[in-house]
Amino acid sequence: MNRKIIVIFCVVFFAAISMRAQESIIPDVNYNQLQKYIELAKENFPRKKVFEAQEEGAKAGVPAATMAYLEPFNASYFYRPDDKSTIDVNNPYVFNGFQFGVNVNLGSILQTPYRVKQAKAEYKVAVEQNNEYDLLLANEVKRRYYDYLLALKDLRIKTTGVQNAISIGQELRHKFENAEITHESYSMAVRLLTEAESENLMAESTLLKAKDALEEIIGTSLESANAQ
Repeated sequence: MNRKIIVIFCVVFFAAISMRAQESIIPDVNYNQLQKYIELAKENFPRKKVFEAQEEGAKAGVPAATMAYLEPFNASYFYRPDDKSTIDVNNPYVFNGFQFGVNVNLGSILQTPYRVKQAKAEYKVAVEQNNEYDLLLANEVKRRYYDYLLALKDLRIKTTGVQNAISIGQELRHKFENAEITHESYSMAVRLLTEAESENLMAESTLLKAKDALEEIIGTSLESANAQ
């Protein structure tokens, strides 16, 4: 087995690995699981809680603004004892006993409808912002979930590639020890095995990062989420 045969053999082998890398992740998508991740993100992701708090605050502002309709009216009373003279320079009231009055702030009355309208508008904006973030959050969970599946699939492929490369490397080592191939050909096979192992390590790192990113947004580990 000369160098040319070894090169062709290695090219065919890694071409097969590359073709396997084109496998689809669509069959691996679990939509029930994905929906669970989205719901967990809505419950746990801190920024989602910010939008919910803003919506609650805006909602509370509507009845508070409505109560402003009572602010322009200010009731008061005055008591004049019955034994006092109804004509008194220092206390010039015509009638004795309790006397009631109501003061009305016309400017406040005119402003209140606008305040109520503004509060309702702010609440509507807060609701729409929260709904919009629900969509953005769901899309982000999906993106991270798909990245995780891709990394998982890629690692499986590269792990299989390393295992195959090890088997081939052992066979070529045996041939080299029996002087059936040259040292150069054997060294090339060893180098390709090293590259495959390096790519496998990178795939492991990518998978861990993708898993961390998905767990970050759902607020719990995948193991805990899948156990629920």
